[in-house]
Amino acid sequence: MKKETVLVTGGAGFIGGHLVEKLLQKYHVVVLDNLSTGTMMNLPESPHLDFVFGDVSQEEDVAQVFATYTFTYIFHLAAVASVAASIENPVETHHINMNGTIYLLHAAQQQAGNIQKFVFASSAAVYGSEPTLPKKESSIIAPITPYGIDKWASESYVITYSQLFGLKSSAARFFNVYGPRQNPTSPYSGVLSILTDCFQRVKAGDETANFTLYGDGSQVRDFVYVGDVVNALILLAESEESTSEVYNIASNQRHTLLEVIGMYETITGEKLPLTYQTARAGDIQKSYADIEKIKELGFVVEDSLETGLRKYY
Repeated sequence: MKKETVLVTGGAGFIGGHLVEKLLQKYHVVVLDNLSTGTMMNLPESPHLDFVFGDVSQEEDVAQVFATYTFTYIFHLAAVASVAASIENPVETHHINMNGTIYLLHAAQQQAGNIQKFVFASSAAVYGSEPTLPKKESSIIAPITPYGIDKWASESYVITYSQLFGLKSSAARFFNVYGPRQNPTSPYSGVLSILTDCFQRVKAGDETANFTLYGDGSQVRDFVYVGDVVNALILLAESEESTSEVYNIASNQRHTLLEVIGMYETITGEKLPLTYQTARAGDIQKSYADIEKIKELGFVVEDSLETGLRKYY
């Protein structure tokens, strides 16, 4: 029997690579990626995987993929995944993060009768610094960066396409995702990948290893292991109840950065040298989620931060 075909934009990235790996157990997967931050090393070799070099912000690239394949599911992960980059270059970031989403939606609309779900990777950045916690899907939306604004606008387009044009869709608001194959040298990398790299260098005897802590370390985050994120994305795709809905993807646990460093020091048996600098523009002091909504679909967090860090390290 011929396998159903799934599109993953940004599939050569950190999260995308893990998602592709899991999807290949059941589907034929097409990856659309321009390798600006992703790498072919994140993708497994498989006769059921097609890689297409292309850019979601180029409408002709998107149109060509949809002219070649008919999809059952679409996972849109491709983006400039950096708050800092969106502040430094909001025009380019907007073109990729916002226009790229619209190009995909427009192309997918032509296959709406076949597509079972369009799943959009959004971000907790849509909540901004509005202080009410934990963040629920119904919480006030108040993004404070171009990145957060584009994610919110893209979410709105995705859900509107579902309601207006019958393109079944869902949006997933990622909190702080971490895990293997996250690139610590990337300007878009999460704090845990940089921490992991620092601890590995300390363990190896690198006397230059040092972690720069912006602020006083009291920032609170909800760190979620990449394997749990992949499970959540597939659940949203395959669930009928998730249509036209938005979901938080998180661990339902909260930790300060200093607590995370302490946990890592216990796991590794190493003391991490720290350098303190002033907090960066656009950084949010506290961000953690309520995930009751996706738990109602059957989502279960499989990895606590400690077990996830042990896998990562």
